[in-house]
Amino acid sequence: MADWRPAAGPEMLRLRAKVLARIRQFFAARDILEVETPLLAPATVTDTHIDSIPAQVQTRGSPQTFHLQTSPEYAMKRLLAADSGACYQICKSFRQGDAGPRHNPEFTMLEWYRPGFSLEELMTEVEQLLHEFLPQSPIPRLSYRELFLRHLEINPHQIELKPLRQLTQEKLPVHAANLDATDCLQLLLGQAIEPNLPEYCFIHDYPAAQAALAKIEPNPEGEPVARRFELFCRGMELANGYDEETDAKTLRKRFEHDQQRRANLGRPIPEIDEKLLAALNHGLPPCAGVAFGIDRLLMLLSGANSIAEVLTFPIDRI
Repeated sequence: MADWRPAAGPEMLRLRAKVLARIRQFFAARDILEVETPLLAPATVTDTHIDSIPAQVQTRGSPQTFHLQTSPEYAMKRLLAADSGACYQICKSFRQGDAGPRHNPEFTMLEWYRPGFSLEELMTEVEQLLHEFLPQSPIPRLSYRELFLRHLEINPHQIELKPLRQLTQEKLPVHAANLDATDCLQLLLGQAIEPNLPEYCFIHDYPAAQAALAKIEPNPEGEPVARRFELFCRGMELANGYDEETDAKTLRKRFEHDQQRRANLGRPIPEIDEKLLAALNHGLPPCAGVAFGIDRLLMLLSGANSIAEVLTFPIDRI
């Protein structure tokens, strides 16, 4: 007989409902607008580390390939360019191939944008939201640079590729000869540094090559860095925030670079989202934005060891 039962029991359903209600209260108290945007769109992210899930959609003519969105970012930025003001969204997001203790191809994301906020102000607000559920001391803010200097004695913004590959191969059970700098740094962060992080911490000012849609600006040492942060809680990434890049020409170059990297890797090449770039040309206000994992928050609150424990029907029960 087919196993029809949900993975999450009634207690978990009630916890999720309480968490969502409190999040909405948090934003209502700050007069931040809740919005909805489509889960299906013809364009998707070009990021080489994220793959969307395609879907054939029959409209008036021939079937078109749409994509289940990996986040509501592009559509929400179009709202911001149309003067929505500060806004947030709680929605389903989708990523190809994501299945494991912390990943499910379909997951629940909270994303919000604050026009006029600095990256530091947004980190403070993320911390305030987390304190609604997990009260603790102020969360330390550590730069990517200081973590690599402290744990590996290298400057990640200046090290050359050859010694970086050598270090990666020395520290980790990987063959690093064909890895690029971003791959090496991400492996070192994930396997050599993250296990030694404080229980809660922000990591900010990532390498410029990892900017995605964040601004690139000099750090206090004069090195170009990506103005973005990630929040880690008990060894798990919970949030990812940007001081948003607002220049359409800059983002077009990054998207084209992503497409070239995908071509070199033999990966699918998504089209560039021209409507997003048109919105930026019209005028995206200076803002900071963040994506926050609801399912992972529930894991922290409940002590679950797997994301499947907090979902009604994870991928293996659909």
